[in-house]
Amino acid sequence: MPESAPAARPPSFDLRRELLASMVVFLVALPLCIGIAVAVGVSPGRALITGIVGGIVVGLIGGCPLQVSGPAAGLFVIVADALLKQKSYFLAEVNPQGTEADALAYSLSALGVSVMLAGAMQFAAGQFRLGQWFRAVSPAVIEGMLGGIGILILASQFHVMCDHDAMFHGHKAHGGLQYLATIPDALQQAFAGGLSGPKFHATLIGLLSVAAIVLWQSLAPKKLRLIPAALVAVILAVALGVVTGWEVRKLQVTGNILADMSFPSAISLQAILNPGVLLTGGMIAIIASAETLLCATAVDQMQNGPRTNYDQELCAHGIGNFLCGLLGALPMTGVIVRSSANVQAGASSRLSTILHGIWLLVFVVFLPFLLAYIPKAALGAILVYTGFKLVKFKTLQELWRVDKGEALIFLTTMAIIVAEDLLLGVLAGLALSAGKLLYRFSHLAPKLTIAAGQKQATLELEGAATFIRLPLLASFLEQVPVGSELHVDFTHLSYIDHACLELITSWAKRHKSTGGKLVIDWNSLHARFKDLPARSASMTAESAAAVKA
Repeated sequence: MPESAPAARPPSFDLRRELLASMVVFLVALPLCIGIAVAVGVSPGRALITGIVGGIVVGLIGGCPLQVSGPAAGLFVIVADALLKQKSYFLAEVNPQGTEADALAYSLSALGVSVMLAGAMQFAAGQFRLGQWFRAVSPAVIEGMLGGIGILILASQFHVMCDHDAMFHGHKAHGGLQYLATIPDALQQAFAGGLSGPKFHATLIGLLSVAAIVLWQSLAPKKLRLIPAALVAVILAVALGVVTGWEVRKLQVTGNILADMSFPSAISLQAILNPGVLLTGGMIAIIASAETLLCATAVDQMQNGPRTNYDQELCAHGIGNFLCGLLGALPMTGVIVRSSANVQAGASSRLSTILHGIWLLVFVVFLPFLLAYIPKAALGAILVYTGFKLVKFKTLQELWRVDKGEALIFLTTMAIIVAEDLLLGVLAGLALSAGKLLYRFSHLAPKLTIAAGQKQATLELEGAATFIRLPLLASFLEQVPVGSELHVDFTHLSYIDHACLELITSWAKRHKSTGGKLVIDWNSLHARFKDLPARSASMTAESAAAVKA
């Protein structure tokens, strides 16, 4: 047997390389954090605090040293929907005489409670060693979920990119279909004022930002690609806005971003009994955990360093999300864009992740005034591009080629998320996956062919022969002519259990007593099911011996 090649060694620790990687990740994280805050409809500080906690706290104790955590596009739909529902709940149930500002404050506090609950659930799941189970979800459901979220982000942020207020039949648009339906109005308003209108200027900034991202990733010299494309787009947009003096919407920032922190109040803590708050917490816990652990798996594939401890990573994110909820920040997940940038920049330890959180903290404390120069259209454009990238058309094409059932699960999950609700879409995808699995392990299609003289017959078995299909298999065996020679073909059989083997064995004994004969290629069966447990394999041998006896 040839000697295997030695495993590739991870790069040795290099402080200079860690510092460079941390700066790259910081520059990637900064515009994405701010863009997600704009998408959700909260101040940038709440997203930057999440990035700080994800970098310093989770980076310090996480089970995947090179993974970078922070606010992610994958949770945008849940958070935005939760804020809207809690504002409505406050004005309808808690304080009908309250102002819009009061309702917003309550919804942010209620979100904080949901994020704290999500963190507690994640920590408990990690303590009970459930980390691997969060990965046991059909890839078609995960990709369909991300695709649906991507379409929702693209549709909603297209309006931000055009400085457009999406109105659907007189009220603010909500949901994927309403955002998609109002895109033509956004384009019409962008060009209604001519080339000198503010909405046209915003749209132009947005389109140039998308173009800058695409061109930078494909045409920039290799050494310069360490500079994130999203940052290049923001710098271009700021420069264009300053030089032209165009009146487009910009970020509104307080002097001290840390003042955006808000702790749960007595009223919001009572919301823990609100089913909506509990449901939001559960959804954040499940989606954030699945996305984080899938991201950690991808990071493991990118590098040769230490492998991920999934339970430790889950516990770390539980602590991180609990702190984020306590501080009134957005929830966090592991983020593949930042994590891949970290690996590609040469990081070999958790130091770069921790330092990127420190750089975010330094920026928040000393340089928040720079945010006021950033056009919202540029941030919307970054998320439009991010949403488009989340829809994996290539993955869908591969699924359709390999397994059309998986492709339909992908499309169904994505369509229901866009048309109805994230939770409903994910549940539909899981239900379809479970149904497909049940069908695969219960579907058996026997085909009995009897020769003209009824002296020979062939029984072809296709699918899975399990105890559920015993009556069907028995009915076909009973149709075999007495005294004939039966050939059983296992070529297209994917699985056979003990019950079906016992049925065939007992039938063979009775058939032999009437002068008949059963012919099975047992060696072929052994080869086909070589991974059967020892008891199954020994039973197959016993069955063969019984038939031949």
